[in-house]
Amino acid sequence: MRAGDHADSLDRATQEFVAARPQLFGIAYRVVGSAVEAEDIVQEVWVRWQRTDRTGVHEPTAFLATVTTRLAINFTQSARVRRESYVGPWLPEPVNTSADPQLGAERSAALDLAVLFLLEKLNPVERAAYVLREAFDYTYRQIADIVETSEANARQLVSRSRKRLAAERREPVGSAEHRRFLEVFLAAARHGDLSVLEKVLTEDVVSYTDGGGMRGASKIPVSGLPHVSRYLVAFAPRFWPQAQVRWVEANGRPAVLVSASGTAVALLTADISARGIERLLWVMSPAKLAPFVASLDG
Repeated sequence: MRAGDHADSLDRATQEFVAARPQLFGIAYRVVGSAVEAEDIVQEVWVRWQRTDRTGVHEPTAFLATVTTRLAINFTQSARVRRESYVGPWLPEPVNTSADPQLGAERSAALDLAVLFLLEKLNPVERAAYVLREAFDYTYRQIADIVETSEANARQLVSRSRKRLAAERREPVGSAEHRRFLEVFLAAARHGDLSVLEKVLTEDVVSYTDGGGMRGASKIPVSGLPHVSRYLVAFAPRFWPQAQVRWVEANGRPAVLVSASGTAVALLTADISARGIERLLWVMSPAKLAPFVASLDG
């Protein structure tokens, strides 16, 4: 191959990769639940793509998506061991979706933090199959080829995942109603208003705080209306007086970024159904907050 041919080939490979990149990141992020780790996976795909004999690749995006999915599955399998030893609840890393509401997908499915949190209960292959079908509208034949199984088993993987999530989560409200619930909750939480908190929280509400082991962050979930509401009331005088709040979009949903003295200290998101707030998700880990805040400013 002449030098010019090689340069043309690499230019074309670069263009194909750049065009597919939003989808690749969207797949990796949904499967692993971490933007930083998804970026690492996508970078590894780029390295492999450069080294691939591309003369036999007729559908670059399909090829790249297959490599991405398999790397994400492998990563998730090894990450499970690390997450089991994580100090306190592990929550997915939030992403700013204001510029890309679908995050590279056909649909915004499997993007809500509450859904990503529940997807952790699936095995990595079930999770990948669900993501490819629900968010990216891959056919069962395509999914089967990617995860190296039969088409019938691909259908079973997606079906089991759907049923598992349906059993774990009630139908969420729309974006406007979601924000309204959060606004009422935020005002009540800041003022320690127990009666209002008891109205917007469900009976079986659970509050999860991901502090990555940091001091002051609850290391166990707080469950049930009496415990969560009283915990929030007791928490209010220590947390809210010096806090500033900013409404943002995280994972396609309204969320609240809480700062103190100009430094982000928490991102509050929630899982909300017609009954009220089902789950409170507090991301306080500096390692997860920093990239999110940087994406807002960038």
